Amino acid sequence: MFEDRDVRKQFLSAPPTIASAIAAVMEPLIAVLCLAVLHRVCGLTVSGVAMAMMLLTLVLLFPGVNRFNRRGVGVLIDISLNWARCVVILGVVGYVTGGLDMMDRRLLLYWVLATPILQASAVWVGHQIVVWHSASPQARRPVVIVGAGPIALRLVQAMRRRPDLSYDLLCIFDDRTPDRLSLPDDVALRGPLSELPAFIDKHGVKDVFVTLPLTSQPRILNLMQMLQNTTASLYYVPDVFGVTVIQGRLEDMGGLPVVGLHLTPFSGINGLLKRASDLVLAALILVLISPVLLAVAIGVKLSSPGPVLFKQRRTGLDGEIIEVYKFRSMLSMDNGAVVKQATRDDPRITKFGAFIRKTSLDELPQFVNVLQGRMSIVGPRPHAVAHNEQYRKIVRAYMARHKVKPGITGWAQVNGLRGETDTVDKMARRVEFDLEYLRNWSLGLDLLIIARTAKLMFFDRSAY
Repeated sequence: MFEDRDVRKQFLSAPPTIASAIAAVMEPLIAVLCLAVLHRVCGLTVSGVAMAMMLLTLVLLFPGVNRFNRRGVGVLIDISLNWARCVVILGVVGYVTGGLDMMDRRLLLYWVLATPILQASAVWVGHQIVVWHSASPQARRPVVIVGAGPIALRLVQAMRRRPDLSYDLLCIFDDRTPDRLSLPDDVALRGPLSELPAFIDKHGVKDVFVTLPLTSQPRILNLMQMLQNTTASLYYVPDVFGVTVIQGRLEDMGGLPVVGLHLTPFSGINGLLKRASDLVLAALILVLISPVLLAVAIGVKLSSPGPVLFKQRRTGLDGEIIEVYKFRSMLSMDNGAVVKQATRDDPRITKFGAFIRKTSLDELPQFVNVLQGRMSIVGPRPHAVAHNEQYRKIVRAYMARHKVKPGITGWAQVNGLRGETDTVDKMARRVEFDLEYLRNWSLGLDLLIIARTAKLMFFDRSAY
């Protein structure tokens, strides 16, 4: 059963904290209980439709986010946005199924308004409890950092931003002298490292964070062996910030720690959720916009000779070449080794083409690409193959954006980085926003981007 005794069960996922476990169920339960109590107050019986709404609410809100370490108006805004997304989905489902007609409208209004207030109040109470508990002497944990490099400074800042972690930093240990280091005035420096075990015993240190660089591997191994005879918990903080980290995580492979640096956010259940939302939304949108598609197709055909659709080779998931559909907006169709980007007042753009480009109507056929599985509704915009070959050599982490399927719209586009990228700086900024999307993906973020895109279709002045 335990044949590989040297590696089996050495690296495990950290169990959730008590606060995280409470937060996971608190907001969903508050929403459900609020609806049940309102039925009681209004003298109404909880119907089957109401029960179904409660169940769907639990599914949409679970697990709740741990906000106990935050405070201020930002918490209320975050809760309100999360609740608004839930309400929109409930409203769409209720309208399609006819369930809304069976619910008391006054009760629903009370529920929509009261739930985020109750959730924010519960978070405020939880925050006060966390602050009170972290300030108690029994909860404080004396800690020491080994290594006075940049990672140590980031660790110090992180501890100060999170007082709820209850860390009391005693000092930083390093073999170097103070004149060779740059530390905050309020952080004590101790050394050499050989004195660390005695310091731990004398001061009751609970945790030791080792931040030595990877080039110091022999020193790290010696230090770890030296500290095994102490009672302190040991943490190694690897210096991986020299590279772009996307969805970084620590995994256990047969007892061996594997640090993931460049990973797609759409693995496992996230991939299934992303694909399902793409299929449902793309099919629904295509049905709703079918008259618009027909009108634009006729307009393209009448505006200039040539095909209605333009197929361009783009780089898709994992660098695979795909064909992307667009309504033709130009007299010429570049699709070779050299592709010239559209510029303002570009003579190749037809008058009708200028209109559909400005309103993004030329992108609508790409919902067919979404159904085919080549694209997503939200993701980094696909660039021409020629542009990829150009920019991958000069923009840092450029190809990392291809860890996911390209999108019809993206985080960069709704933040003003739409249209021509005539300088390397503009492309680098676009890539920066694309990578930020990959690091922070959620279904809620996708819905936010879709909503912003709808607004830009009518009010964006930078598109051409």
